[in-house]
Amino acid sequence: MPSSPDPLALTSVPHTSLRALRSALVRDLGDGFASVLQEAGFAGGASVLDAFAAWCGRSGLAAPETLPIETFHAGLARFLAEAGWGRITVTPMGEAVLAIDSADWAEADPDAPMPYPSCYYSAGMFADLLGRVADAPVGCMEVTCQSSGATHCRFLVGNPEVMAHVYQRITEGAGYQDALDELA
Repeated sequence: MPSSPDPLALTSVPHTSLRALRSALVRDLGDGFASVLQEAGFAGGASVLDAFAAWCGRSGLAAPETLPIETFHAGLARFLAEAGWGRITVTPMGEAVLAIDSADWAEADPDAPMPYPSCYYSAGMFADLLGRVADAPVGCMEVTCQSSGATHCRFLVGNPEVMAHVYQRITEGAGYQDALDELA
């Protein structure tokens, strides 16, 4: 009798496949592609957290939600790099927001230019994963992206009210840093 699939297992998807999926969704759905990718990323957050927790155990670390914040950031960076997502740095931006930066993020595609940041799968994944660790809802928004001509991808993570403010101000033409400064 075949064994049942492991619900915690992660599948490696080649970067080219993830990028091709985005291109196909843009072609077929237009701007609707964003919510599809974000929802898919959000749905995978729990499995990514479970894999990260298992990785922490194998690496001699405690459960992610119990780690000191600096250890958590360093562990998450190592885990994501080893999993093939890319190298990240995590930087607090004041009291309410974290910035996650990567110059080699898997979802970004400088060869398929987009008019705006578009790593929506990753934004959904970060929102669910980090919300589970925080045991509170969080929002995640990419504010710079290699797919839209930036030198690196930058995701902002914070509580939903803060992220809604940042999003609203960006749609009004303000920069994300200006939007964050308004909250200080």
